Amino acid sequence: MSLAAESVRPGRGASLSLRFALRELRGGFRGFYVFIACIALGVMAIAGVGSVAASLGEGLAHEGRTLLGGDVAFSLIQREAKPDEVAFLRARGQVSVAATLRAMARTGNGRLALVEIKAVDEHYPMLGQLVLDPKMPIADVLAERDGAFGAAVDSTLLARLDLKIGDRVNVGSATFQLRSTVDTEPDRLAGGLGFGPRFLISEQALRATGLLQPGSLVRWIYRLKLPDNAAGDAASAALIDQVRTALPEAGWEIRSRNNASPQLERTINRFTQFLTLVGLAALLVGGVGVANAVKSHIDRRRDVIAAFKALGATGRDLFSIYLTQVIVLAVIGSVIGLAIGAALPFVIVGVFGKLLPLPLVPALHPDALLLSFIYGLLTALAFGLWPLGRVHDVPVAALFRETVTGEGQRPRWRYLALMAMVVALLIAVAIGLAYDKRIAIAFVVSSMVVFAVLRGVAAILMASARRLPRSGITMLRLAIANIHRPGALTPSVVMSLGLGLAVLVTITQIDGNLRRQFLAALPDRAPSFYFIDIPTSDAVRFGEFLKRTAPQSTVEDVPMLRGRIVGARGVKAEDLHASADSEWVLQSDRGLTYTGEIPRGSKVVEGKWWGADYDGPPLVSIEKKIADGLGLKLGDPIVVNVLGRDITATIGNMRTVDWQSLGINFVLVFSPNAFKGAPHSHVATLTETHPDPSGDVRIIKSVADAFPMVTSVRVREALETIGTVVTNLVLAIRGASAVTLISAILVLGGALAAGHRHRVYDAVILKTLGATRARLLGAYALEYLMIGLATAVFGVIAGSVAAWLIVTRLMTLSFVWQAGSATAVVTAALVVTVGLGLAGTLLALNRKPASVLRNL
Repeated sequence: MSLAAESVRPGRGASLSLRFALRELRGGFRGFYVFIACIALGVMAIAGVGSVAASLGEGLAHEGRTLLGGDVAFSLIQREAKPDEVAFLRARGQVSVAATLRAMARTGNGRLALVEIKAVDEHYPMLGQLVLDPKMPIADVLAERDGAFGAAVDSTLLARLDLKIGDRVNVGSATFQLRSTVDTEPDRLAGGLGFGPRFLISEQALRATGLLQPGSLVRWIYRLKLPDNAAGDAASAALIDQVRTALPEAGWEIRSRNNASPQLERTINRFTQFLTLVGLAALLVGGVGVANAVKSHIDRRRDVIAAFKALGATGRDLFSIYLTQVIVLAVIGSVIGLAIGAALPFVIVGVFGKLLPLPLVPALHPDALLLSFIYGLLTALAFGLWPLGRVHDVPVAALFRETVTGEGQRPRWRYLALMAMVVALLIAVAIGLAYDKRIAIAFVVSSMVVFAVLRGVAAILMASARRLPRSGITMLRLAIANIHRPGALTPSVVMSLGLGLAVLVTITQIDGNLRRQFLAALPDRAPSFYFIDIPTSDAVRFGEFLKRTAPQSTVEDVPMLRGRIVGARGVKAEDLHASADSEWVLQSDRGLTYTGEIPRGSKVVEGKWWGADYDGPPLVSIEKKIADGLGLKLGDPIVVNVLGRDITATIGNMRTVDWQSLGINFVLVFSPNAFKGAPHSHVATLTETHPDPSGDVRIIKSVADAFPMVTSVRVREALETIGTVVTNLVLAIRGASAVTLISAILVLGGALAAGHRHRVYDAVILKTLGATRARLLGAYALEYLMIGLATAVFGVIAGSVAAWLIVTRLMTLSFVWQAGSATAVVTAALVVTVGLGLAGTLLALNRKPASVLRNL
């Protein structure tokens, strides 16, 4: 019975393809190990990232009530809630009050440290457990006795100031005895990034410090715990609606247990997307290995394909059989990747356990695993359909004879259409499920451009080699000929290595620029210090004091308030549909100022500045990019809630701001009359001409002696704190990128292995004609060196451009090309390419000529 006769039976096509596909795979997966490994690596990366992110999401949701410290939290900046507002909340559940601010702690011998104060009441914590060392009731720890209030502090403060439990420090006008260290703070994550160690005290102690001045940057948080029989999500939502209706101008920032830490959740979502795209990049690199493996497999099975056709099989039958093989292999690779990726949350919890700063709840997440499986399958099909489709129209005679011909043959349109559908589906999934679709679109477009350019680089390299004059050096002549001959390895090596190198260069350039930005030298003329919570009544005296203390320095002082944008152009803030890079302005309170002069580092680009003598209706100047992101134009009204009052101002002009100077600047700057009578403080900067550590210590000590209520913040220390966080994120990105690099090396090895048969024939013929082993090794080394160098140059250029776009456009930071890391990438690329190439060449040179010549 012929294959054709069997294949036309109704309903038998799929089962026949599967049966023949599995029959061919009985002999093992020779030639497909790279295929399976590439798919497994990419799927593992995506499944692992998705599973960890989902486990974090579940942890945040499960622990949301504890992280928030209640069912709903209402926060205010620069003012306490009014008695009627507090009474309204207490009538609906148990309320716990906390206040947070920054201040300076000072030891008896004059040593100083910036601390993050949290003042709590007797109900803290309403949920979760505060773990202290030594263990003591919190009331005993914070109580006042022997002339000092108690405090529980982070252990880093003890190390920084060389203190021990029982020692005393001063904060403001109050004295504190350090009675315990804070091991676990249940609501720490909801507070965001801190620039100093925790300093936990009582509300009574805070009032004794004298830090609560009009306009001080104090955040008051009122956590409300609903009765246990009414503590569901619906009850929390109803309470929030009641508060907004009854107290519309209170200016609350409201969080429920479902969004205990919105910034943390947004960060996790964005970071998850980035790492998922890195995993997808690994899959795309692996896709080249899929194409190479499929092409090599079909080349090895040409006699079997010919036999099938001789027995009556159609091109469609053969396509179905080998397509089924590709799907089966993709499923095998995906399942391996899924198993490892799904286990990652369990491994992290098992290895790190209580060391994790985030609530990770390990579990299997079918949605994340299914998405990873779909990515793996679609990638295998997208890259495997082209070599599969070319089998259809190759005649039996050509299959029996062909070794290197037919490289440029294009598949039929039906197969091209099928491949286009698969690619479109892969793109739709990558963009449609992305947290930030703009970044996903940029990734997709960049990937398509990179693949097209890589094909162009390979074609240009081959064309250039073909047009070079004939060299008199045998090894060089042979190497150049190998670059452009039919069946050359050039396209495979360039495609295999190019994308991986581009990703590596992108990561290393971003890493270097982030380290430079946060950990290296400060910008020219950047401030050395920020001073916050300067009382308005002392602002002039404080500025004069700084000029006397550091006469060669520049002092800048501006008034400062905090407020939230609650509406613009007649639309509520939550309905403004802000762009991705401007929505942060609406997510919490922002620093505000007023002035009659254009702030330093700002340039008016639309409208006119109001001038120092302006006394008309309130005007506001807004940063240009933010205005564009919010859809605002000149003349639009903006409503800002400041100290519980809604203030409406009209956009009078727009500015560009040099944020990287680290000077004082604000998104919103108001006309001088906008906040008449509003209590506020001042913020000042001090920029030293020749800063030095000893001088910095002297300035901090002098300010603390003369103005104990003022908080000093060293700019370098603040940047180092941020830099530590950034460094940890970059380490995670490096880990995910390592998967891409491993895939690239695997694909490169697979491409070289696929050409092994041709290398054996070449080596045997050349050795028969008198070529020596050393000469052949030299020729092959030169070939791999030239291909690797051309690919590395492309990788450096493409990766540098991508990094420049990400750093300048998405991160809005300055970019400096990192020559050292680029050189290291080029060197590594050459070593890997030449090393793998020569490893395969040595195997080819070891073959005996007789056994090969007999089969030619």
